Amino acid sequence: MALETNLAGRTAVVTGASEGIGRAIAERLAAEGVDLHISARTAARLDGLKAEIEAAHSVSVTCHPRDLSTSEGQAALADACPDADILINSAGAIPKGRIDEILEPQWRAVWDLKVFSTINLCRHYYAAMKARGGGVIVNIIGNGGEKPVADYICGSTANAALMAFTRALGGGGPKDGVRVVGLNPGPVATEKLVGMMRKAAHDAWGDEERYSEYFAPFAYGRAATVEEIADMAVFLASDLSSYTTGTIVTVDGGMVNKGPLF
Repeated sequence: MALETNLAGRTAVVTGASEGIGRAIAERLAAEGVDLHISARTAARLDGLKAEIEAAHSVSVTCHPRDLSTSEGQAALADACPDADILINSAGAIPKGRIDEILEPQWRAVWDLKVFSTINLCRHYYAAMKARGGGVIVNIIGNGGEKPVADYICGSTANAALMAFTRALGGGGPKDGVRVVGLNPGPVATEKLVGMMRKAAHDAWGDEERYSEYFAPFAYGRAATVEEIADMAVFLASDLSSYTTGTIVTVDGGMVNKGPLF
């Protein structure tokens, strides 16, 4: 018998949906029949994704161009779609750098978007889901929190905090009928990562097509695809994972158990 996610007809909020992992998750949820509220800063990219999804799937897509690094933006998103069954927190990325390379304004800026948007949206949606007696929150975090390193100090610290937050919130979820889980990707072949590697290959060898050589040290000689991360996110949000809460699932090809992250 085929496994069914039973997601059709539900509604999901996906942040960071204009590109990368967030976009892939939105597309995968739409394929399961989930109506979407997608949010990111860039309205044009959200509009393009909406058009693509609605052309391919019989679901509704509502765009919410918001700056989720602000409390006002977070509250506005929650107020616009309070009845979501699923919340996917996928906004924000944190650059590499040592303690002397990332100054206080950058710490605050990336934490406002990555850490505080996740916490505040969880606060809004957990309360609404508890009142309705059900819901799922999936926080896309990152494996840097599992093995903190000096070269990624801002991200390591942020991800470790979000892992603790997710475990604490999700651990109390069963009494409220709400599940909260975290997903820790390792390296993922997003447009941004591939673009960075192309530039590095051009600078190093004068040939950007050699970018894939940077993937050689990764598990299986490659980075994960966005689809692989999206599949896990959708599984965690679905009834197939109905007994999963207060935990973190790592999808990094065993990277954190092998050696240094970088």
